[in-house]
Amino acid sequence: MKQLLLSLVLLVGVASGSRAQTPVSFGGEPVSLLRFYPNPATTQVSFDFGRSYSQGYTIRIYNFLGRKMYEAVNIGQRTQLNLSDYNRGVYVYQLFDKSGKMVESGKFQVSK
Repeated sequence: MKQLLLSLVLLVGVASGSRAQTPVSFGGEPVSLLRFYPNPATTQVSFDFGRSYSQGYTIRIYNFLGRKMYEAVNIGQRTQLNLSDYNRGVYVYQLFDKSGKMVESGKFQVSK
C-alpha cells in the first residue's frame, strides 16, 4: 500500500510538472537549483548546481513505479550517475536540503 501511494504521489507530481518549491525567480520564470544533462540519457546523467550551491543536499532517484534506485547524501556541486543498471524509461529525481525539506523535483529519461 505504501509503495502504491508513493507511486501515485510521484505520478501526480510528474504529470503536473510542478516543483516542490520555487527557490529563485528570474523574470517571473522559476529557475532550477539543478541542471541535468543529457536528457534523454544513455550511459550517464550529470547533475550540476548553479551558483546557489551549498553543502548538505541529498538527491534521490526513483523509477516510474516508485522504487528508489539511488540516494546520495551531501552531494557535491557536480554529480554523475552511472546508468548501467537502469532500464529504459522515465526516472524522477528529488532534491532535499540539509533540513530534509524537498526543494526540487524533476524527471529524466533513459533511452538505451
